[in-house]
Amino acid sequence: METQRKRPLEGIRVVEMGQLLAGPFTGAMLGYFGAEVIKIEPPEGGDALRGWRLMDNGTSYWWHSIARNKKSVTIDLKSDSGRQLARKLIDKADVLVENFRPGLMEKWGLGPDALKQSNPGLIYTRISGYGQDGPYASKPGFASVCEGFGGFRHVNGFQGQAPVRPNLSIGDTLAALHAALGVAMAIIERSNNRKGEGQVIDVALYEAVFNLMEGVVPEYSGCGAIREPSGTTVTGIVPTNTYRCADGKYVIIGGNGDSIFKRLMSAAGRDDMANNPAMADNAGRVKHEMEIDQALTDWCAGLESRQVIAKLEEARVPVGPIYNVEDMFNDPHYQARGMFESVEIDGKPLEIPAFIPKLKSTPGKTEWSGPKLGQHTHAVLQEVAGLDDKEISALAAKGVI
Repeated sequence: METQRKRPLEGIRVVEMGQLLAGPFTGAMLGYFGAEVIKIEPPEGGDALRGWRLMDNGTSYWWHSIARNKKSVTIDLKSDSGRQLARKLIDKADVLVENFRPGLMEKWGLGPDALKQSNPGLIYTRISGYGQDGPYASKPGFASVCEGFGGFRHVNGFQGQAPVRPNLSIGDTLAALHAALGVAMAIIERSNNRKGEGQVIDVALYEAVFNLMEGVVPEYSGCGAIREPSGTTVTGIVPTNTYRCADGKYVIIGGNGDSIFKRLMSAAGRDDMANNPAMADNAGRVKHEMEIDQALTDWCAGLESRQVIAKLEEARVPVGPIYNVEDMFNDPHYQARGMFESVEIDGKPLEIPAFIPKLKSTPGKTEWSGPKLGQHTHAVLQEVAGLDDKEISALAAKGVI
């Protein structure tokens, strides 16, 4: 009988410091794949995300997802005693994740150089708006601002209109994904270097956004082209667009492959375009973009979205609907792929999203939802920091925990 394989990060201890999204999303990813994540929160109120957006019984639904699998420990980092206590935990950790403004951890005596003395193997993961150095390092760096600075907002929207923000904190999530990847690589590197030394990971929100800019940089460097917003299309690739159907719903059609284009236009009743040599490759289709888009706009307008999707799927053309979250819940593919996981909150089930990537032999999992504030303080201080009941009670009496 095959022994159950451990999740890839089991045995790795992470101390998570900071609030809201980028740092906590990183911790959630690491915890999902097996790491022990100790989240340090201020005793008064905890992480601000506990009170953001829609709530049930005073705690946001969001919290139950972003803080899953974490141990909540309350420590007042503004006090000397609190910082000394945090150091005890960090000294027993493999990874530290922090997303404070640059310089604050050094001010607290918890910077990388100080911690390296007592924990040389520590992987010190830092997330900030503009990075730890450079002329803008000290600027406040919220995701909304960094999405603009990183180039994303400029290409998102319609020509001549204000750039559009998706109703998400994309900059935070992108930074967290890069941070989690950095941690995984640093763990591998640490196991390969003879001294077992850790290193500092420096993730800037704007750079995580910048990392998605595809060919924007070489196009500008090569020929001075500045990519502009293009609404529902992608500049220089035709056809790929969003079309309104007779039922008022939209479909996305990606017909920009040469053979796919022929099948698409034939399915749309436009064999003249399907077999037009002037549209046989992408360069030609770009020249005829308006004509092609108008033909597809007219065709979709005469059919319901389900009919468009059925016809194009039969023709093996990439096509799909635009889903809201209710559509996702009702879709059998989402359900079959296990994209929702259920946790119990005060006796009631709550669905939260699964994390990817999917690892076939050692998959991640949600063990518990976001904990109550300070739920694990006593146990962690005993087991990790080595404090006894008397010492813990004294810290509580002083308001440190």
